[in-house]
Amino acid sequence: MSSLGRILLALAALAGLGGVAFGAFAAHGLADPAGKELTRTGSAWETSQALAAVAAVVLAELGLRRARLAAPLFLVGVALFSGSLYALALGAPRGVGAVTPLGGLAFIAGWAMLILAAMLGPPKKP
Repeated sequence: MSSLGRILLALAALAGLGGVAFGAFAAHGLADPAGKELTRTGSAWETSQALAAVAAVVLAELGLRRARLAAPLFLVGVALFSGSLYALALGAPRGVGAVTPLGGLAFIAGWAMLILAAMLGPPKKP
Protein backbone atom coordinates (compact mmCIF):
# COMPACT_ATOMS: atom_id res chain seq x y z
CA MET A 1 0.00 0.00 0.00
CA SER A 2 1.25 3.47 -0.84
CA SER A 3 2.19 6.00 1.85
CA LEU A 4 -0.81 8.15 0.96
CA GLY A 5 -3.06 5.10 1.11
CA ARG A 6 -1.79 4.25 4.59
CA ILE A 7 -2.31 7.81 5.80
CA LEU A 8 -5.83 7.98 4.39
CA LEU A 9 -6.65 4.57 5.83
CA ALA A 10 -5.37 5.63 9.26
CA LEU A 11 -7.42 8.85 9.12
CA ALA A 12 -10.51 6.90 8.08
CA ALA A 13 -9.98 4.51 11.00
CA LEU A 14 -9.57 7.51 13.31
CA ALA A 15 -12.88 8.86 12.03
CA GLY A 16 -14.50 5.49 12.72
CA LEU A 17 -13.09 5.52 16.23
CA GLY A 18 -14.39 9.05 16.72
CA GLY A 19 -17.84 8.08 15.53
CA VAL A 20 -18.03 5.23 18.02
CA ALA A 21 -16.62 7.36 20.85
CA PHE A 22 -19.03 10.24 20.23
CA GLY A 23 -21.92 7.77 19.93
CA ALA A 24 -21.03 6.39 23.35
CA PHE A 25 -20.70 9.92 24.70
CA ALA A 26 -24.18 10.74 23.39
CA ALA A 27 -25.61 7.66 25.06
CA HIS A 28 -23.86 7.95 28.40
CA GLY A 29 -22.36 11.40 28.84
CA LEU A 30 -24.95 13.93 27.75
CA ALA A 31 -28.12 14.82 29.61
CA ASP A 32 -29.45 17.50 27.23
CA PRO A 33 -31.86 15.87 24.72
CA ALA A 34 -30.94 18.31 21.94
CA GLY A 35 -27.23 17.72 22.53
CA LYS A 36 -27.79 13.96 22.51
CA GLU A 37 -29.60 14.16 19.17
CA LEU A 38 -26.92 16.34 17.57
CA THR A 39 -24.20 13.99 18.80
CA ARG A 40 -26.06 10.88 17.64
CA THR A 41 -26.52 12.40 14.19
CA GLY A 42 -22.87 13.39 13.97
CA SER A 43 -21.79 9.96 15.13
CA ALA A 44 -23.95 8.11 12.60
CA TRP A 45 -22.69 10.19 9.70
CA GLU A 46 -19.08 10.08 10.89
CA THR A 47 -19.12 6.30 11.15
CA SER A 48 -20.77 5.73 7.77
CA GLN A 49 -18.46 8.14 5.97
CA ALA A 50 -15.41 6.63 7.69
CA LEU A 51 -16.40 3.28 6.18
CA ALA A 52 -16.85 4.97 2.80
CA ALA A 53 -13.33 6.44 3.09
CA VAL A 54 -11.91 2.98 3.89
CA ALA A 55 -13.69 1.57 0.84
CA ALA A 56 -12.35 4.39 -1.34
CA VAL A 57 -8.77 3.69 -0.23
CA VAL A 58 -9.19 -0.04 -0.89
CA LEU A 59 -10.70 0.60 -4.32
CA ALA A 60 -7.85 2.96 -5.17
CA GLU A 61 -5.31 0.33 -4.14
CA LEU A 62 -7.13 -2.22 -6.32
CA GLY A 63 -6.65 -0.02 -9.38
CA LEU A 64 -9.45 2.55 -9.33
CA ARG A 65 -7.00 5.36 -8.70
CA ARG A 66 -9.64 8.08 -9.04
CA ALA A 67 -11.32 6.59 -5.97
CA ARG A 68 -8.44 7.93 -3.89
CA LEU A 69 -9.86 11.42 -4.41
CA ALA A 70 -13.04 10.38 -2.61
CA ALA A 71 -11.38 9.50 0.70
CA PRO A 72 -10.19 13.05 1.52
CA LEU A 73 -13.60 14.42 0.59
CA PHE A 74 -15.29 12.02 3.00
CA LEU A 75 -12.82 12.93 5.74
CA VAL A 76 -13.21 16.69 5.21
CA GLY A 77 -16.96 16.13 5.33
CA VAL A 78 -16.61 14.33 8.65
CA ALA A 79 -14.60 17.20 10.10
CA LEU A 80 -17.06 19.85 8.92
CA PHE A 81 -20.38 18.05 9.28
CA SER A 82 -19.91 15.90 12.36
CA GLY A 83 -17.43 18.30 13.96
CA SER A 84 -19.88 21.19 13.75
CA LEU A 85 -22.68 19.07 15.22
CA TYR A 86 -20.44 17.98 18.10
CA ALA A 87 -19.44 21.58 18.71
CA LEU A 88 -23.09 22.66 18.80
CA ALA A 89 -23.92 19.83 21.20
CA LEU A 90 -21.16 21.06 23.50
CA GLY A 91 -22.44 24.64 23.51
CA ALA A 92 -20.76 26.36 20.57
CA PRO A 93 -22.54 29.44 19.16
CA ARG A 94 -25.36 28.63 16.71
CA GLY A 95 -23.32 30.23 13.90
CA VAL A 96 -21.10 27.13 13.90
CA GLY A 97 -24.05 25.32 12.33
CA ALA A 98 -23.42 27.25 9.11
CA VAL A 99 -20.47 24.90 8.48
CA THR A 100 -22.60 21.75 8.62
CA PRO A 101 -23.94 21.95 5.04
CA LEU A 102 -20.39 22.33 3.71
CA GLY A 103 -19.61 18.96 5.25
CA GLY A 104 -22.67 17.52 3.55
CA LEU A 105 -21.44 18.90 0.22
CA ALA A 106 -18.07 17.23 0.80
CA PHE A 107 -19.88 13.91 1.43
CA ILE A 108 -21.81 14.33 -1.83
CA ALA A 109 -18.60 15.18 -3.70
CA GLY A 110 -16.93 12.05 -2.27
CA TRP A 111 -19.74 9.84 -3.51
CA ALA A 112 -19.64 11.60 -6.89
CA MET A 113 -15.92 10.80 -7.12
CA LEU A 114 -16.66 7.13 -6.44
CA ILE A 115 -19.25 7.18 -9.22
CA LEU A 116 -16.67 8.66 -11.59
CA ALA A 117 -14.07 6.13 -10.51
CA ALA A 118 -16.50 3.28 -11.17
CA MET A 119 -17.66 4.64 -14.53
CA LEU A 120 -14.21 5.54 -15.84
CA GLY A 121 -12.51 2.45 -14.43
CA PRO A 122 -8.79 1.94 -14.01
CA PRO A 123 -6.36 3.73 -16.34
CA LYS A 124 -5.90 2.00 -19.68
CA LYS A 125 -2.65 0.13 -20.12
CA PRO A 126 -0.60 1.28 -23.13
